[in-house]
Amino acid sequence: MKKIFSRLDKYEIRIRKAVNSQMHGNFSSIFKGTGLEFADLRTYQYGDDVRTIDWITTAKGHGAYVKIFKEEKEQTVFFLLDMSASQQVGEHGRAKIDRAKEICGVMALSAIKESSHVGLYCFTDQKELYLKPDNGMKHAYNFILKLFQVIPKSFKTDITEAIRFTLNILKRKSVIIMISDFQDEGYQDNLKALAKKHDLVVLHLYDDREVNLPELGLIPIQDTENNTLRWVNTSSRKFQKGMKQSFNDSKNTLEKLCKQYNASYLSISSTEDFIPRLVELFRVRK
Repeated sequence: MKKIFSRLDKYEIRIRKAVNSQMHGNFSSIFKGTGLEFADLRTYQYGDDVRTIDWITTAKGHGAYVKIFKEEKEQTVFFLLDMSASQQVGEHGRAKIDRAKEICGVMALSAIKESSHVGLYCFTDQKELYLKPDNGMKHAYNFILKLFQVIPKSFKTDITEAIRFTLNILKRKSVIIMISDFQDEGYQDNLKALAKKHDLVVLHLYDDREVNLPELGLIPIQDTENNTLRWVNTSSRKFQKGMKQSFNDSKNTLEKLCKQYNASYLSISSTEDFIPRLVELFRVRK
């Protein structure tokens, strides 16, 4: 665990330095809410926005009053992490789930250092781990410890149910960071609802071999989530083209959906250095 904490700290420092150098400030706003909450009332003054008038108080006949709002100072950052069997694809130590845990850990550290409340829901087709949003470095250590220790009990995926769980437990608008390979169906309507209610960030993980499988001839491929086996000709041009097309179609559909509902989208390969990609995400969101 010491090595894990050390590595995540180094990642977090790299992100902070890179973003600071690009934006001449800090990147706390990615975790801070842009919403406003009611603070007080005062009498209407010339030039005030009429949309801020409190008509109920004004109707009492003691003059016109406007609402004063203040920016929300506390933000909840909630991580949705897919731990299904398809996330195990990749080289040892560089599988999608390994990258997912590192990304989740380093972003959680960043959020907690900015005084945000951080929560976590790890899912397959069932609840694997739930950590209630909290803040402070003690929570950060517990968060990362539990994150890297959890062993999923199921192989399958149910993104729809994971989103439904999140919608039910988070009542206030929060930053939702969803990390998955999105190899599931029928979750789109729930994803729309999540994006409408919260500030959604979608991190789409993939392994290069899911896009460009080496030409190895006729080989068996096992679907670990459905426990099925099929033989494919990896040297076939039709197979290679179909594999790329299938990935690009699902990627483009997900990205288009996110853009339509003002959610941030980023695809990350499990073999690449993800820090520059996260920096770019922060810069765009800034």
